[in-house]
Amino acid sequence: MSLKDKVVWITGASRGIGRAVALACAAEGAVPVLTARHKDHLADTAATITAAGGQEPILLDYDITNLQAVERAFKGVFRQTKRLDGLVNNAGIMQDALLGMITAEQVETTFAVNVFAAIYHMQYAARLMGRAKTGSIVNISSIMGRYGYPGKTTYSASKAAVIGATLAAAKELAPSGIRVNAIAPGVVETDLVRDIMASKGAKVADDIGLRRIGSPSDVAASVVYLLSDQSKYVTGQVLGVDGGMNT
Repeated sequence: MSLKDKVVWITGASRGIGRAVALACAAEGAVPVLTARHKDHLADTAATITAAGGQEPILLDYDITNLQAVERAFKGVFRQTKRLDGLVNNAGIMQDALLGMITAEQVETTFAVNVFAAIYHMQYAARLMGRAKTGSIVNISSIMGRYGYPGKTTYSASKAAVIGATLAAAKELAPSGIRVNAIAPGVVETDLVRDIMASKGAKVADDIGLRRIGSPSDVAASVVYLLSDQSKYVTGQVLGVDGGMNT
């Protein structure tokens, strides 16, 4: 198995892409460190992993936007595992608003969750990975961070920032043997893009080269690749997992 005994930290692992990543990593033999706003939200993900014979997950609930809480979480996991091999910054929020209607609170909250939290986690992950001079960080961005989308200026800006942070971190951490890449999913069947699906329905697939909506497992497969040694010479890349979407 490509991730056998690797400790992999996944934020936002209770549903959608994060849950699919957790299940895929566990299926490849990883020791999953799963986070959510409330630990009980992770119960189903954890139960599915153990029922399939995966390693017992480590479950965490903390405020991912609070630097001190992030630090405590990493110290606690290090005491338990003494290592960290992978980090997947998946947790994110999307708040819709047209220009002229965007509030300061929306901007601050979106960037706190989508950008600041990712940077905080990369910072502490790099400290642990640096001890072994190896590790892989995968940041979940979005096709909107590359090309934008009407009504989603704040979300698109936050996901573009994730790409910028990925590229800078990849250059900074490469000498320490730590790889940093991003994935930019297209339209994927998750709660986060439910409004797009509701407003456009079946027409969404018409703008996708492969003529189908993506699934969380499509994204998870690419995450596993970037976490594994199969991508050991890949860093500083933004992988579009979008089915050939026509932007």
